[in-house]
Amino acid sequence: QVQLVESGGGLVQPGGSLGLSCAASGSMFSINRMGWYRQAPGKEREWVAGITPGGKVTYAEFVKGRFTISRDNAKSTVLLQMNSLKPEDTAVYYCKAQTYDGFDYWGQGTQVTVSS
Repeated sequence: QVQLVESGGGLVQPGGSLGLSCAASGSMFSINRMGWYRQAPGKEREWVAGITPGGKVTYAEFVKGRFTISRDNAKSTVLLQMNSLKPEDTAVYYCKAQTYDGFDYWGQGTQVTVSS
């Protein structure tokens, strides 16, 4: 079992920055890939960024150049630095951990609101 707790959401003005953190606990040795997803009101959840244990990162096109995902394996934490935020980035952001045997675990989500 893996437990994930996100933090760092909030209200920010367009063009601003915000950092999200996801702390994992439990069977941390079983965690393979980690990533961030988001879900805006009335829309389906979508993938934002992912990172492997070795640090290989991938991003959705709509966040490339603005968001940065990083990972601290020793602390079992994954971070998402969000810059140049736009109103369309408003969503609940979720952390996901995928284990080596293929199970997915989700955090409870943290709200990010981009508005003036």
